[in-house]
Amino acid sequence: MKCKDSQWWHGKFRGCGYRVTVAREAILDMLAKTDKHMSAEDIYMKLHPVYPNIGLTTVYRTLDVLSNLAIIFKLDIGDGRARYELAESPKKPNHHHHLVCTGCRKIIDYSDFIDQEIKLLQETEKGLSKKYNFKIINHLIQFYGLCSDCASKG
Repeated sequence: MKCKDSQWWHGKFRGCGYRVTVAREAILDMLAKTDKHMSAEDIYMKLHPVYPNIGLTTVYRTLDVLSNLAIIFKLDIGDGRARYELAESPKKPNHHHHLVCTGCRKIIDYSDFIDQEIKLLQETEKGLSKKYNFKIINHLIQFYGLCSDCASKG
């Protein structure tokens, strides 16, 4: 079953000269329906029973294409396995940051930014844009530490 909000993907693919394939549609639908940050292997294991013709290599190639088109974000949480999430999603706020637990590898999305954080980010983006003559269109911020469960164990 396809996600009803998938029409924007079609336009982005065609606008960049790519076809909408079964693998691309299946991966995007899966990412749209989850609140988890899934690895290529996670995605493959979920898709394979339903789409046995989609191999792990196809999943990796598709994730690279989707990442290059800025349809998905590739996250590095320090364990050697990239995780992926949609750049735009009806389930999550359009912009959020991540708290990554270095103990259990849990990822917490947060979008309830404090006023000082918003001001700092705006000033940082403005300064970097001016310094490097670079138009910033987005950013990805991850904070690393211990979640409350892991902190209480130590």
